[in-house]
Amino acid sequence: MNGPRPPAEREPIVRLLGTHGIPAAYGGFETAAENVAIFLRDHGWRPVVYCQVPGTGAITTDLWHGIERVLIPEQREGWLGTARFDLTSIRHAIRHRDICLTFGYNTAVFNILQRLKRIPNVINMDGIEWSRSRWGKGRQAILWINERIACWVGNRLIADHPVIETYLATRARRSKIVTITYGAHAVTAADTLPVTSRGLTPGRYLTLICRPIPENTILELVTAFSRERRDHQLAIFGTYDDSDPYARAVREAASDEVLFVGPIYEPDEVSSLRFHSLGYLHGHTVGGTNPSLVEAMAAGNAVIAHDNPYNRWVAGDGALYFSGVDDAAAHITMLLSAPDRRASLAAASRARHATEFTWERVAGQYAELLAEHLPAGTAPVSAPRSTPSPRPGANA
Repeated sequence: MNGPRPPAEREPIVRLLGTHGIPAAYGGFETAAENVAIFLRDHGWRPVVYCQVPGTGAITTDLWHGIERVLIPEQREGWLGTARFDLTSIRHAIRHRDICLTFGYNTAVFNILQRLKRIPNVINMDGIEWSRSRWGKGRQAILWINERIACWVGNRLIADHPVIETYLATRARRSKIVTITYGAHAVTAADTLPVTSRGLTPGRYLTLICRPIPENTILELVTAFSRERRDHQLAIFGTYDDSDPYARAVREAASDEVLFVGPIYEPDEVSSLRFHSLGYLHGHTVGGTNPSLVEAMAAGNAVIAHDNPYNRWVAGDGALYFSGVDDAAAHITMLLSAPDRRASLAAASRARHATEFTWERVAGQYAELLAEHLPAGTAPVSAPRSTPSPRPGANA
């Protein structure tokens, strides 16, 4: 599926910037870009997604499931490579003067170019990224400055949570801010092989999926789970290398019923592991709408979550909330021993997901917001596509 997409007069173009690209294989923003692009493709838009690829050479284009991709080689890894990719993407995009949808504000200083060219740019502001202690003072300062710039240059700002919207209103006028959450596809059936191949038994384990950093309270949750024999396992996703002091502390606190399954990037395998678990432990203390929590709810997981305004708004009645090790341990005991209560929490998770966090709803809100920047009297025209959509989150 190589080559540029044939032009269509009725299709307004939107250029998606700021992610590593599609198909999603990196993180939440990439998954959002993929699902939003698919929705836009199917509802009368022509999405163009900028993708960072390794190596050197010229910028090329191709098609992925009917979505045009602009492939930009970048041999430098890490933050500097991403910054250079962002700058190259923006320079390429402004030549076409199409509406831009930018995910993240990490390099918002470059978005001044769209502002100078009077090109509409809708920016998803993510969470309060600069406040995360793991970045260190220098990078925190850079992120803080870029957040301020994004609030100035963005035509509209997307918050992924009402608390984030309230925060952004201290940086920009309220009228330019809108809350659009993160989405997930409902999981109603899944293969058991990804579960059994990792030494787990369907229906006999809990999951915990997040980066091993203190603000995600992993150590507290592992300590709570390991306080007594559970006759169940706790499957922890991610890289827990002993060279990292925090990850090492988590491993040392874990009982022999805690299984470190390592990083898993294949979406179908993650969905299977979620679907066949008894529940999900969510220790995030900062940020807005967390993708991992939404995906757990979409799989019908009963949730034990850290007690803060972010998690309470997202999970609602589908979660038990903890503040420390003692109440986390008590909630784990209850979740494992009370099937009726567990079932009611799981049902509440599914109901909350269906109301607020489906990709149809979320991507539809993106489409409505982008349409505000079309010339008067124009609108995208939905039409059936001959190109099939990929499986949710599947790579091609």
